[in-house]
Amino acid sequence: MRFVILIICAYLLGSVPFGVIIAKAHGKDLRTIGSGNIGATNVSRALGKKWAYFCFFLDVLKGLVPMLVVTKLISSPPGIAELFLWLAVGCAAILGHMFSIYIGFKGGKGVATSFGVALGLWPYYTVCSLLSFAIWAVVVLIWRYISLASITASIAFPVVLILAITLSPGWDFGNLWPLLIAATLIPIMVVIRHRTNIKRLMGGTERRI
Repeated sequence: MRFVILIICAYLLGSVPFGVIIAKAHGKDLRTIGSGNIGATNVSRALGKKWAYFCFFLDVLKGLVPMLVVTKLISSPPGIAELFLWLAVGCAAILGHMFSIYIGFKGGKGVATSFGVALGLWPYYTVCSLLSFAIWAVVVLIWRYISLASITASIAFPVVLILAITLSPGWDFGNLWPLLIAATLIPIMVVIRHRTNIKRLMGGTERRI
């Protein structure tokens, strides 16, 4: 029962549209500016980089905090059932960001919140998420497309996880297969949420930073 409550709470926390709230505090409706997205990239267009960083930080926390709470409630190392519960809480936070109950089940792309979830799933996702973030940063620095960087980092994440499981002593595919499933499904969701960005990238109309 407590995990059901945690899943619900994770969804409600993930649903908090910090980008919309920050913009509204400045007298703006983020959904009518730029791409209309509620994430940090559009906050940057509306309010500048300082507020974009703040929004990104808060969106990361939406994923990180529920995972840290679950960490205190499960055994170490977790069993397969506990892994599924852990992942369910993380997915609830991500889905909350993508389909926020507070703004008509609309939302953002889920990148920052997914990053927070991955950071909190220690140790399995944490290092992999940091390596994926490094890939994200490299793509941004070279090509200046946030969307391309997010898509690339998302796709790279399960590949990095497979390498980590293969190379890490004591990590076994037989015990960690739920992580592989989630590491594949979450990037798929992120890529689907970027489908309009992909069209603009292919058409050469996507905005650079």
